[in-house]
Amino acid sequence: MKKIIKLLILGILGVLLIFMIIGLISFYNASKTEDQIPIEMVAFNSLSGQESNLIPVSPKDSNVKQVLVNNDIQEIIDTNYDKDQVYAVTFNNTATEATGNLVVYVGLDKKTVLGKGFTSN
Repeated sequence: MKKIIKLLILGILGVLLIFMIIGLISFYNASKTEDQIPIEMVAFNSLSGQESNLIPVSPKDSNVKQVLVNNDIQEIIDTNYDKDQVYAVTFNNTATEATGNLVVYVGLDKKTVLGKGFTSN
């Protein structure tokens, strides 16, 4: 009878230990993803006051696309960037009479702002 009680207690402790480990892993993964800032916010945070004033609604009113680095983009972005693709964050409704919509180029690491420009009208 005492052996059964000991085994039962050990079994319960084992299950509790498994739940604790699962909880710690879940907490670690949740905190890790919260540290990632959305690409559009990385782009928005790089804007000057004048540029951010062009955005009428929200930084979320934008399109994010992974694009190939062409000659036009190469002229705008950091010359040390050696990858063949970037994220282009195009802020909608930022076009003026002289320029197209505001575009911010972000590296594939989703953290590094490489350059800014405007779409062609």
